[in-house]
Parts: sequence; structure tokens; C-alpha cells
Amino acid sequence: MTENFDLQKHIANGVEKIVTDALKATLKNPKESAFMVKFAAASKKASKRRMQLEEEGDHAPGFLIASVTSSCNLHCAGCYSRCIETTTDEAPVCQLSGKEWLDIFCQARDLGISFILVAGGEPLLRRDIIEAASTVKEILFPIFTNGTYIDDAYFSLFDSCRNLVPVLSIEGGRDATDQRRGEGMYDVVLNNMKAFREKQILFGASITVTTENLQEVTSPSYVEFLVEHGCKMILFIEFVPVTEEAKDLAPGGPEREYLDKAMEALREQYPDLLLLSFPGDELKMGGCMAAGREFFHINSHGGAEPCPFSPFSDINIRETSLREALNSNLFVKLREGGHLLDDHKGGCVLYEKRDLVQSLLGSK
Repeated sequence: MTENFDLQKHIANGVEKIVTDALKATLKNPKESAFMVKFAAASKKASKRRMQLEEEGDHAPGFLIASVTSSCNLHCAGCYSRCIETTTDEAPVCQLSGKEWLDIFCQARDLGISFILVAGGEPLLRRDIIEAASTVKEILFPIFTNGTYIDDAYFSLFDSCRNLVPVLSIEGGRDATDQRRGEGMYDVVLNNMKAFREKQILFGASITVTTENLQEVTSPSYVEFLVEHGCKMILFIEFVPVTEEAKDLAPGGPEREYLDKAMEALREQYPDLLLLSFPGDELKMGGCMAAGREFFHINSHGGAEPCPFSPFSDINIRETSLREALNSNLFVKLREGGHLLDDHKGGCVLYEKRDLVQSLLGSK
């Protein structure tokens, strides 16, 4: 990272770019476009709030990832969350209530956080939390879902509350999706896409990128397929292996370079489509953005973690404020110790350095 790298300016520009792209994606939908105009104004206000905090000696990111439940009805092959047992088949215990999550969302709004990515488990199992999120209009909530729990009530909620954006998980074509997510899941996703398109509800797609599907899911023909089905946003998430057997599926240097070039070409070909990758090319962003630099993670029990791929926490949001959690001992050590800026092999520096992160938990 260069010495003159301005993180707050980078965050503000990044948020503005996302909002601008989202606005372009909704221009043909009056209801969605009207919401995005209001949200654009709210995001500018949020950016000013983050700048104000920076001047006061505090730092707030533009994004938050909220894993709202440990439950899921699927057993996707290679699921990171199940492999580290943050998603299980056991009945949830001591998870945050809808009221507690609403308080977190309101605190996030007051800190200038503009986007909260809602994940799980399967987040639509927690209707109380989704309904709570719908009331915080200043924040955009992309909701990562397998689509199996989308019913008439959810369609109605998504239609009336445009700050909720369903993001459907898909792995490519029928064979790739059903092989990883379960037989019949491809049809579930496409049926939901059809319904969202007919109801003119903004939605996106989330694709786990592996060495096996990289070329297919980044091809213009596949992206065109999603666009024709009404998709306005595509997120490419690099596969993170947790077993030796799955290591060959993780994108390496050549694959990440391929993805980066494919993203550039797709953005040029589809200027009205919102295209994002995670974690993306961290070198361009001055290093890893986790641990509160540009985002952080709250698990279903309230633990504030650097990232979903770095499930370590020394502070719980039940016992402190969101602002204080951002300055936890672990977060500060990661940000100030240079650990987020190191060169590394894969797309996730904190996963690669998980032993180091864990060792920081016990240090003073």
C-alpha cells in the first residue's frame, strides 16, 4: 500500500460507484429508480458521516456483513460455513433476536454504513430480521439466499421495500448448480428469477467461482443468459477451501488474473450491469479490506469478526456498541500491525493467516 493511499476517499468513491451502477441498472424500472435516487442521497450523507468520524479520530467502514442465522436447509458441497461449523443442523442457541439486529442496523446507519450484506446459513429463515432491515431505508441490504423460502409474503416484502435486494445463489448451468447445491436447485433459482422479473423487483446473482466453473460463469454468453432472466447485479465470490481435497478448486494467481480481465471486459460490454467480485484484487485496494478497514462481519451470536473467512472474535455486540466493536483489540492489531497488507497466495489473506489471527486473540 502506498503511503498516500486515502482509505476514506477510496471507500467514498467505491460506495458512489456502486450506487451509480445500481441506479443505471434500475433506470427502466420507475419504482426501483425512485428508491435508488433517494438512496443515492442517503449514501452521500453517510459518506460525510464517515468523513466526520475520521476527523474525530474514528474510522467507520462503508460495508457490514451480517450472518443472521446458523441454520440452512441445504448441504452445498464444500460449504465453508458448514466446514467451520458456523452453519449446522442443530437448533440455534443464543442467536441475536430481530430486535437486537434492528439496533445493530440503526447503529450502522448512524455510523455512515451504507450496505449490509445479509447472509447465513439461509437468511430468509429469519423473517423477523428481514422485516427489521426493511425499516432502515438508508441502508441497502443485499440478501444472499438459496431461494427455497421465497414465498408470496417475501415477494410482497421485496416489492414494497426496495432497500431489500435478494441475491440468488447459482453456480453456472444446471449441472454445476445441482451438483453443488442439490438436485432441483437450478430450477428453483430460475423460477425465482422469472417471478422477480415479472414483478419488476431488482435482484442479483451470487456465483462461487472455482477453477472448474471460472470460464463458464465469466463468459459473455452466461452473463447474457442472466441478464435475459432479469438479473441486474452479479457477485463473483472466490471459493475458499477448508479441506486438502478442495484446494484444487480455489482460484490461484492465473485464475484471479483471468477473473480480473474478464470483469473488465464484462463491465465494458454491460455498463448497466452491477458487477462485483470478492475479495477481488486487494492490491488495487491497498490491502485486505476486512477488520473494519472497509467491512467487517457480525456472526449470528453477536461476535464481531474481521471477515466471514476469519471467524475469530474478542468482542460481542451484545456487550458493546458497534463503534466500540470497530476498535476491538483484535481489529486494531490487524489494522495497525500491517497484517492486512502482506503479500499472500490467495484471495483471502486472513484465511491464509488464520493461525496468526487466532494468536492475536490472546495477546495484549
